[in-house]
Amino acid sequence: MKIAIFEKRLYEAKIIEEYKKRADLEIVETDEILDDKTIHLCEGADAITTLGFSNLDAKLLDKIKEYGVKYISTRTIGYNHYDVNYAKKIGLKVGNVSYAPNGVADFTVMLMLVALRKYKPAMWRQNVNDYTLNGLMGRELRKMTVGVIGSGRIGYTVIKNLSGFGCKIIAYDKFQNNEVKEYAQYVSFDELLKNSDIITIHVPLTEENKELINKNTISKMKDGVVLINTARSELTNIKDLIDAVESEKLGALAMDVFDNEDEIYHHHFSTEIIKNRDMAYLRQFPNVILTQHMAFFTDSAVEEMITNSLNSLISFYETGTCKYEL
Repeated sequence: MKIAIFEKRLYEAKIIEEYKKRADLEIVETDEILDDKTIHLCEGADAITTLGFSNLDAKLLDKIKEYGVKYISTRTIGYNHYDVNYAKKIGLKVGNVSYAPNGVADFTVMLMLVALRKYKPAMWRQNVNDYTLNGLMGRELRKMTVGVIGSGRIGYTVIKNLSGFGCKIIAYDKFQNNEVKEYAQYVSFDELLKNSDIITIHVPLTEENKELINKNTISKMKDGVVLINTARSELTNIKDLIDAVESEKLGALAMDVFDNEDEIYHHHFSTEIIKNRDMAYLRQFPNVILTQHMAFFTDSAVEEMITNSLNSLISFYETGTCKYEL
């Protein structure tokens, strides 16, 4: 069996080397995305795996199929960068991966605390030896109501994490989970918007919920609400978020994702100009925290991402299906 690995990262190298020792596997790899320039690496491959920056649209999938590839796996939970329906239509088997939700959940709660305790401006001051406290008074999580949009694996873990802080937790999900009810109360979407001091988003991106957080939904929120997004940027309307920060409707905003982040996040631009005006503008605010799509980035999650992806491709090859087939 031959597997082509695209978007290989240094932190994946050790695990990939272990798979290379298998006599029944041939592996080719590149740190580049899968596109027209690198598709030749698919030649002779039974299967391919990418991260989230390779856009596998219908045109590219047709070319992948022509090279004889039968199985595709993204080393991410999200798969909106793949045209899954078209892939299946032309006979390609497609899978994603799963990994423990703890890393993203922990990071989400960290962003809440950093926002509430105004650590960003405090850190700025320390860099110029300013140790004053004026303007840095924070708020306590135990006195707040936290609204969790989406109570799947990550949302549920966030809720469990929050339960130890003594805050009131409310949740919204079309599909309620009885285990969540031990820690949180399910409410309608509008009730969550109206009653939450902090709102955190944990739903997958679909056509139905694209720009779920927009001018209209923001208007229903409390003044000074804290908004956290470690899911997908497209779940929000960035222009409307900017307006809400400027008007102080949002008391704080923390995002691990951003519109058109693909050519910026996980790359080095210390001597160049960032070509994303919204990102450049928003990051100036003392109450806005932008992190570089790193909530997932723990040793445990990375190991699960690469091993689950490669194991899925091997399972596709040997049995015709896999645990994470889409």
